[in-house]
Amino acid sequence: MAKSRDEIFKEVQAVLVDALGVDEEEVKPESTLMGDLGAESIDFLDIVFRLEKAFGFKIAREELFPIETMMSNPEFVKDGKMTAKGIAEIKAKMPHTDLSAFEKNPDMNKLGDLFTVSSIVNYIETKIK
Repeated sequence: MAKSRDEIFKEVQAVLVDALGVDEEEVKPESTLMGDLGAESIDFLDIVFRLEKAFGFKIAREELFPIETMMSNPEFVKDGKMTAKGIAEIKAKMPHTDLSAFEKNPDMNKLGDLFTVSSIVNYIETKIK
Protein backbone atom coordinates (compact mmCIF):
# COMPACT_ATOMS: atom_id res chain seq x y z
CA MET A 1 0.00 0.00 0.00
CA ALA A 2 1.27 3.45 -0.91
CA LYS A 3 2.22 5.72 1.94
CA SER A 4 0.85 9.24 2.21
CA ARG A 5 3.23 12.19 2.18
CA ASP A 6 2.46 12.69 5.87
CA GLU A 7 3.39 9.08 6.68
CA ILE A 8 6.64 9.45 4.73
CA PHE A 9 7.40 12.68 6.59
CA LYS A 10 6.81 10.99 9.97
CA GLU A 11 9.22 8.17 9.07
CA VAL A 12 11.86 10.59 7.73
CA GLN A 13 11.40 12.66 10.89
CA ALA A 14 11.98 9.57 13.09
CA VAL A 15 15.12 8.67 11.10
CA LEU A 16 16.54 12.18 11.53
CA VAL A 17 15.71 12.29 15.25
CA ASP A 18 17.61 9.00 15.71
CA ALA A 19 20.51 9.83 13.38
CA LEU A 20 21.12 13.40 14.55
CA GLY A 21 19.95 13.29 18.16
CA VAL A 22 17.57 16.21 17.65
CA ASP A 23 14.06 16.68 19.05
CA GLU A 24 11.06 15.73 16.93
CA GLU A 25 9.74 19.31 16.92
CA GLU A 26 13.04 20.53 15.40
CA VAL A 27 12.46 18.36 12.31
CA LYS A 28 10.09 20.40 10.15
CA PRO A 29 9.68 20.12 6.36
CA GLU A 30 11.69 23.33 5.82
CA SER A 31 14.50 22.38 8.25
CA THR A 32 17.91 22.16 6.61
CA LEU A 33 19.93 19.11 7.59
CA MET A 34 23.18 20.98 8.14
CA GLY A 35 22.11 24.48 9.20
CA ASP A 36 19.04 23.70 11.32
CA LEU A 37 19.66 20.12 12.43
CA GLY A 38 23.46 20.20 12.73
CA ALA A 39 24.21 17.30 10.36
CA GLU A 40 27.79 16.92 9.18
CA SER A 41 28.87 15.16 6.00
CA ILE A 42 29.65 12.00 7.99
CA ASP A 43 26.00 11.92 9.13
CA PHE A 44 24.72 11.63 5.56
CA LEU A 45 25.95 8.04 5.29
CA ASP A 46 24.10 7.12 8.50
CA ILE A 47 20.96 8.92 7.31
CA VAL A 48 21.01 7.04 3.99
CA PHE A 49 21.50 3.72 5.82
CA ARG A 50 18.61 4.45 8.21
CA LEU A 51 16.32 5.58 5.35
CA GLU A 52 17.06 2.34 3.48
CA LYS A 53 16.12 0.35 6.56
CA ALA A 54 12.96 2.39 7.21
CA PHE A 55 11.66 2.27 3.64
CA GLY A 56 13.04 -1.08 2.48
CA PHE A 57 14.94 -0.10 -0.66
CA LYS A 58 18.53 0.75 -1.62
CA ILE A 59 19.46 4.42 -1.89
CA ALA A 60 22.56 5.44 -3.78
CA ARG A 61 24.14 8.12 -1.60
CA GLU A 62 25.05 10.02 -4.77
CA GLU A 63 21.38 10.07 -5.71
CA LEU A 64 20.16 11.69 -2.50
CA PHE A 65 23.28 13.75 -1.67
CA PRO A 66 25.24 14.18 -4.95
CA ILE A 67 27.27 17.19 -3.92
CA GLU A 68 30.60 15.70 -2.83
CA THR A 69 31.71 14.52 -6.26
CA MET A 70 30.60 17.79 -7.81
CA MET A 71 32.52 20.05 -5.45
CA SER A 72 35.89 18.89 -6.72
CA ASN A 73 35.00 19.46 -10.38
CA PRO A 74 36.37 22.81 -11.68
CA GLU A 75 33.66 22.89 -14.37
CA PHE A 76 31.03 23.04 -11.64
CA VAL A 77 32.68 25.31 -9.09
CA LYS A 78 34.63 28.52 -9.67
CA ASP A 79 35.71 31.11 -7.11
CA GLY A 80 33.47 29.64 -4.39
CA LYS A 81 30.36 29.79 -6.58
CA MET A 82 28.60 27.04 -8.49
CA THR A 83 28.78 27.63 -12.24
CA ALA A 84 25.81 27.50 -14.60
CA LYS A 85 27.01 24.06 -15.69
CA GLY A 86 27.16 22.98 -12.04
CA ILE A 87 23.63 24.23 -11.41
CA ALA A 88 22.37 22.36 -14.49
CA GLU A 89 24.08 19.20 -13.20
CA ILE A 90 22.65 19.56 -9.71
CA LYS A 91 19.15 20.10 -11.12
CA ALA A 92 19.50 16.89 -13.12
CA LYS A 93 20.76 14.95 -10.09
CA MET A 94 18.36 16.43 -7.53
CA PRO A 95 14.96 16.84 -9.18
CA HIS A 96 13.41 16.38 -5.71
CA THR A 97 15.01 19.62 -4.43
CA ASP A 98 13.90 23.24 -4.84
CA LEU A 99 16.95 25.11 -6.14
CA SER A 100 15.34 28.49 -6.83
CA ALA A 101 16.95 30.37 -3.91
CA PHE A 102 20.36 28.75 -4.47
CA GLU A 103 20.28 29.71 -8.18
CA LYS A 104 20.02 33.40 -7.25
CA ASN A 105 23.14 33.13 -5.08
CA PRO A 106 25.05 29.93 -5.89
CA ASP A 107 27.53 30.38 -3.04
CA MET A 108 29.12 27.04 -2.20
CA ASN A 109 28.83 27.86 1.51
CA LYS A 110 25.05 27.76 1.06
CA LEU A 111 25.08 24.32 -0.55
CA GLY A 112 24.20 22.57 2.70
CA ASP A 113 20.93 24.50 2.78
CA LEU A 114 19.72 22.49 -0.24
CA PHE A 115 19.32 19.41 1.91
CA THR A 116 16.00 19.91 3.62
CA VAL A 117 13.64 17.48 5.28
CA SER A 118 11.22 18.25 2.45
CA SER A 119 13.74 17.29 -0.23
CA ILE A 120 14.23 13.89 1.44
CA VAL A 121 10.46 13.37 1.67
CA ASN A 122 10.14 14.33 -2.05
CA TYR A 123 12.90 11.87 -2.94
CA ILE A 124 11.33 8.99 -0.96
CA GLU A 125 7.89 9.82 -2.37
CA THR A 126 9.12 9.58 -5.98
CA LYS A 127 10.95 6.32 -5.22
CA ILE A 128 7.97 4.48 -3.71
CA LYS A 129 5.42 5.62 -6.30
